[in-house]
Amino acid sequence: MAAINNNPFEYWITNEDPKYNTLMQGVSEFIKNPGDKDIPVSQVFTEGMFTELKDLMKAANWNGVEETEARWNDEYKNRKVISEFIRDDLIGKKRLTSMPDRITNTISTTKGDVMRPTVMNCYTESLDSMEKWWDHWKRFMFSQPISLNSGTTKVQDMLQPIKQSKYPAISTEEAKISIPLQTMSLAIFDAILVHMLNSVSPGWHNIRDEICTKLNRQKNSRSIEILSTTYRDYDIQFLQEVGSSFMDAARKDKSLTTMFDVHIPSALDSKRDQNSIILLAKGKYMEVADLTREVVDLYNSKHTDANLPVMDGDLFVMEAKQADDGVMYLLASFHGDTNGLATKSVVTAVREYATYARPHHKLLFGMDANTYASPLSDQQGVTDFAAFYTALNMNTCYGPHPNPKNFTTFHARTYLQPQLNKAITYEEKDIKGDKNPKDFIMFFSADFDVMETRKDNTGRRVYVDNMVFPTLKFPSDHGITSTVLVEKKQSLRR
Repeated sequence: MAAINNNPFEYWITNEDPKYNTLMQGVSEFIKNPGDKDIPVSQVFTEGMFTELKDLMKAANWNGVEETEARWNDEYKNRKVISEFIRDDLIGKKRLTSMPDRITNTISTTKGDVMRPTVMNCYTESLDSMEKWWDHWKRFMFSQPISLNSGTTKVQDMLQPIKQSKYPAISTEEAKISIPLQTMSLAIFDAILVHMLNSVSPGWHNIRDEICTKLNRQKNSRSIEILSTTYRDYDIQFLQEVGSSFMDAARKDKSLTTMFDVHIPSALDSKRDQNSIILLAKGKYMEVADLTREVVDLYNSKHTDANLPVMDGDLFVMEAKQADDGVMYLLASFHGDTNGLATKSVVTAVREYATYARPHHKLLFGMDANTYASPLSDQQGVTDFAAFYTALNMNTCYGPHPNPKNFTTFHARTYLQPQLNKAITYEEKDIKGDKNPKDFIMFFSADFDVMETRKDNTGRRVYVDNMVFPTLKFPSDHGITSTVLVEKKQSLRR
């Protein structure tokens, strides 16, 4: 579902409007050949802005503000805005901008969506000057009340530390001060983007508003339409990176709820707003129960060297009884980390629970494994992943030897988004885009045979090869993987 995709500029899209293409080509040129526009950070996010930010962070009683100020003076303020900040891969790998952006980009409140003043969302007010942007930004981050179901808070209190265990690129010292450090990094990043777009195309607000209407504001309704029409005849739907706004919309949509029961984990991630959920065909399953905590606790008790590397919402495990024959199922939905390094551990955890705690249940596990066709040293390769799961007597909808070129993603991020290490220029988007086989439905080899598996990046059970997505009609950066399985008569899996 790609819940964090509230950014109309995040991915390259096919758009017939020449103003969009002119804008995005201008941004690419600004990034690729900045020339004398590659000015120091302090000329965009000024010393005066940092001083105000420092005072606000101190007033929030954050630890590490002094250390962050030292890094501002020694590491950040003299960096060039493009070559040494925007194009610095480490900032992306450390999640210094993407982590706070996930939390603050678009916040679902009891009064509707609240958006950070930035280029990277559908913020409705004009940001045609740096002074106007900064006034809106600091008020949003530190003063504006945010009304959640759990109560009223401020954005400053919603930020989360960046854990080195999940993002090893961040140093121990940086992790200790990650709240103020990520806030400063996000402020610098937002400032640079506002400065750049006002320089490249002063009318960019109108272009953004048009895309927001077609792609972002209608995303939930279009997603629900696909699930409730194209896939209405499927028994189980595993969804990942689901935002609270989609969950609310899904539970209120009669076209969906007349056919499916929406099951969500008891421990939701309301801050990053990316959760794994499961839809079950109405009337076909009963006696459901959330077992996620038990799965995590069992793994942690058996592997005392390291806890299972998941956060609330990443993994959802439940059991359900099939109403017509009483067969018990163990169902799991999982969204892996960007490089897929947690995927093996999570598969191990779910498999161990299935083996020791629910030996008579049939396991079905839908996942965004984030595996790669040609992995880098810090990425999970799909061939290695297949060898791993087959050694555990498990299989997937793509078989024991999945084709590394059987892609379920093809997207290319622009520089107008916070994961800077993934950004690609206009000229490179068709060559260096993220084409990888990331999505699987897993089960014990002895439990099921695969009858049919299909991919879809159109919402019509059709997959168009070499087409970048999301599109204005398919609002996700992962294709849909669907499979038809037949149960084997005897299971000898344990």
